Amino acid sequence: MLYINSDNPQSRLIDKAVEILRRGGIICYPTDTVYGMGCDIFNQKAVKRLHQIKGRPKQKPFSFICCDLKDVSTYCYLSNTAYRVMKKNLPGPYTFVLPTMKIVPKIMISKQKSVGIRVPDSPICRMLVERLGNPIATTSAGLDGHELPSSAFEVEQLFGNRVEEIIDGGDLYPLPSSVVSLVEAEPVVLREGKGDVTIFF
Repeated sequence: MLYINSDNPQSRLIDKAVEILRRGGIICYPTDTVYGMGCDIFNQKAVKRLHQIKGRPKQKPFSFICCDLKDVSTYCYLSNTAYRVMKKNLPGPYTFVLPTMKIVPKIMISKQKSVGIRVPDSPICRMLVERLGNPIATTSAGLDGHELPSSAFEVEQLFGNRVEEIIDGGDLYPLPSSVVSLVEAEPVVLREGKGDVTIFF
């Protein structure tokens, strides 16, 4: 387990986690909503393993974390509306669904040719992506039928022997992100979670 300061992440420890991602490993980490688990989106073997660990069908792709809005524009088409909405609300507790660019691996893309994008208000997450150089596939570090873990210790109890590293960034009050589709001309709320969705109506 890596103990990383959630407000001011230690560079050498982030680099250690990034090296694991580069080798195709899966790590768990704190976000601004829940403890997540993820891998490099360009490592297909790792993404498939992430599906297996979560018991999630391949037809239901994972969202992925970008480090900022410029990074998002590398992987997704941003309409003027989408750009305006995301600039106002990121980093933050939202997953925005956007049309995808061809650079995104097929295993990460839905049948609707869209992807879920997160830019968490979490220095640890954004630093991981920045140092890796590309997005991280992300999903909650929980299992169906279980409460979402609020600490790295609880994550370790669930997945300790199935992932390469767990980052302890302190305790959380877990609540999934709000999911908002920006595929159409107007935002569509798909799931109400931690982020305030009344701003989209």
